[in-house]
Order: sequence, then structure tokens, then C-alpha cells
Amino acid sequence: MLTILGFAMIATFLVLIMTKKMSPIAALVLIPALFCVAVGQGAQLGDYVIEGVGNLAPTAAMLMFAIVYFGVMIDVGLFDPIVRGILKFCRADPMRIVVGTAVLAAIVSLDGDGSTTFMITVSAMYPLYKRLKMSLVVMTGVAATANGVMNTLPWGGPTARAATALKLDASEIFVPMIPALAMGLLAVFVLAYVLGLRERKRLGMLTLDEALAREPEQETVSTGAGSTRGGSTGGAGGEDRLRKGASASGGGTGTGADADPAAGPADEADDEEFQGLDPNRSTLRPKLYWFNAGLTAALLTAMIMELMSIPVLFLLGAALALTVNFPHMPDQRARIAAHADNVLNVSGMVFAAAVFTGVLTGTGMVENMADWVVGAVPDAMGPHMAIVTGLLSLPLTYFMSNDGFYFGVLPVLAEAGAAHGVSPLEIARASLAGQALHMSSPLVPAVYVLVGMAKVEFGDHTRFTVKWAVLTSLVVLGAGILFGIM
Repeated sequence: MLTILGFAMIATFLVLIMTKKMSPIAALVLIPALFCVAVGQGAQLGDYVIEGVGNLAPTAAMLMFAIVYFGVMIDVGLFDPIVRGILKFCRADPMRIVVGTAVLAAIVSLDGDGSTTFMITVSAMYPLYKRLKMSLVVMTGVAATANGVMNTLPWGGPTARAATALKLDASEIFVPMIPALAMGLLAVFVLAYVLGLRERKRLGMLTLDEALAREPEQETVSTGAGSTRGGSTGGAGGEDRLRKGASASGGGTGTGADADPAAGPADEADDEEFQGLDPNRSTLRPKLYWFNAGLTAALLTAMIMELMSIPVLFLLGAALALTVNFPHMPDQRARIAAHADNVLNVSGMVFAAAVFTGVLTGTGMVENMADWVVGAVPDAMGPHMAIVTGLLSLPLTYFMSNDGFYFGVLPVLAEAGAAHGVSPLEIARASLAGQALHMSSPLVPAVYVLVGMAKVEFGDHTRFTVKWAVLTSLVVLGAGILFGIM
């Protein structure tokens, strides 16, 4: 019964948010509460929620201070050279912009943190997508899928979890997987190229002057997964980040396919460069560039070396960045206020997700679902347990947290494989195949950073992204089989 109710709860949640019958926050709270009562454990709902909140509180704290930190770094101009390089490559060509999104997301993903990747990618690319009236779900879909492939880095989480659960060396799992993961990343770039060509065909090739001359307006844009009506606010991080002469005012919350430009026409006809970040914004701190670069490098190094917990590192980093770059209290308050919307939206979503995960785990639904899935595998598939594990990793890492899958399900799959002569290393490598899809799971806090900053409805992002993420995961799995890795 718990197995059926678990799957029913997840299906109900996905249907409601994809059809936009409920907001993600409301669905994350109310649906599990109703199902908790349905299984006869309503009296324990409070305990499950508190446990879920306790488990996700460090993640919420990390996201809060990470948004402030990287928001400040974007404000002061740390990423302007990277953005200028990407924008110089992209110009006003939709195809290049989508490919540039994939490249930027893949590069920034090297730090191993999805939230950081999405904050930098969206802040850099959002103004371009809005100005050219491109589909924003294309941006979120490509960024999430690229980050999902890169999330398999040993310091990204899944590989370390697999190594810990099966008592293996992380490098023995990851290094042989590099060719398969490279094929997955190549598939993301090909996907970005194809989606970019679609956007180019829909919008046409624009010259730089035509792109700059676009007037703000609302229109309906087809995303390939349905059409929605636009009307979103200006930029992802505040009006002082938009290009010179741009207006950051908007009308409403908008959706993923929103086509309303983020900025008005350029004030100067002799603009020679299409820029997403205002090169003359008042928050720039060019004299502190190397301090900020050093601070960020030190912060990322400390994260990789695990010198302190990530929430503490970002808390210290945000406090230091604010103090040095904006020593006056009114300026500090202004920077915090500029990023308050993102902080509130993301942290609120994480705590709402804590209700969902708390009920799913506390009632025993996750355990029963996992046991049912493993028990459903025919004995004849035993010698092919690596392939079975790879296929199961797609739905299981989407509907479960990485902790639940790698510490709860993977050891059972490894034991079943060992009984048929399949090594734990092969099982561990195969378990990484589903990460491209996992990064768009409603149980991943970072995805709310992505859709929140991009002003995209979570349901729109899910509808558009899942099919491409599944395809990418299957490419990784197929390449692993082809190369004899699993």
C-alpha cells in the first residue's frame, strides 16, 4: 500500500505543477500532508516535517548566503570578463547563444555546486534571451542538463556517495567513466546546437543593431512544449545589472516561455557591443577585482578541500565580500535588498521541499518503493545488473534524493549484481548515468535557483527538459556499455 501511495503522491505532485493547477510551494506542502493523513500517519506529520526541515536547513542556509555572495560578485564585476567573452562569441545569433549557455554552464560546473552554476549562467545569459525574445526554458533546460552531466565530478556529490555506499575509491569509479561522460557532454552541446537552430529559425538571424533596437513588448512564444503568455520582470538580479539604458521594470511574474525583453532599446546608436551587464553600473569595483577573484578562488578551494562546511564558508564569504566592497551600511543594505527576492523564493522552496521529503521518508514510502523496484527485476537480468542499475538510476534519482538512492538502493543493487558476478565498480559507474535527469528533479534545491532567477515556471521547465535529460542520460549509459566501462 505504501508503495502505491508513494508513486501516487509523486504523480499527483508532478501533474499539478505541470498543469499549473498549484504552485510548486503549495504542492510541495499540501500534497504530502494529504497523503500522510491518507496512510494513517497524520499524527506524525509534524515530526516528519521537522525532521525534513532539519535535514535541508544547511542546504537552505548555503543557498541563501551563496545567492548573496555571488550576487555581490556579479554586481562588482567579477564575472564581467567571462560574460564579455561569451557574449562576444554569441553576438545576436540565437544558435550561438544557446551553445554559449551550454559551454558556460559546463565550465562553471567545475566547482561542483549546481546553485553557483545556475546563478552565474542565468545572470550572464538572461538579458540576451530576453532582448532577443528567446525561449527561457531553452536556457534552463540546457543549463540543467549540462550541469547534470558535470555533477558526476568526484567533488560534485554522486560519485562520492556511490564510493562511500559501496566502500570503493572514488577515482576508480570516476576515471574510467570519463569517456562516457564526455559523450554525454557532447550530446548536450549537440542538443544546444539543435535547439539553437530551432530558435534561429523561429526568430531569424538578427544584426546587432536590430537586436539592440527591439522594443519591449509582450507576445506569445512557442517553446516546443506549449505556449505561454509573457510579462516578467527585468533581470535576474536587479536593475543595476542590466545594460546601459535598459529598463528593469516589468509586469508580473512571467513564465518560462516569456518573450518580454528585459531591457528597452539602446540610448546610443553607436553601441558596438551587445552586453548583458551594464559596464557603467554604480556597483562596479574595478580596484577590488583581484581581491574578489582571490576571495572567490579561496572560497571554491576551501569547498573542494572541505576545510569547513559549505554553509559556513558562504556565510563568511558573503559577510567579507559585503564589508570590503560596500563598507557603508546603506550600500550593504541596498545590495542585500537587491537579492532578497531570490533568497526568499529559493529558501522558501527548499523548506517546502522539506515537507515532501520528510513525509516520503518518514512514512516509509521511499523504502517500500525502492524494495518494489528492486524486487521487480527478473532473475534473468542478474548478469546485466549494471545495465539495469543504469536504467533504474533515471527514475529513481529523479523521484528520490541522491542520498536515498545511493545509500538505500545502490547497496541492494550491488548485492544482486555480485550474486551474478557483476563487480561493484560496474554497478557504481552505471549508477551515475541518471544524473543529467536528476538535476531537474523537484527534490533538488538548486533547480529552484535556476527557475527562480530565470523567471520560469517549474512546470514549464519540467515539461521541456525531462525528455532531453533522459536522452542525455541514455547517451551516457550507452557510451558506457559501448566502451566496456560497465
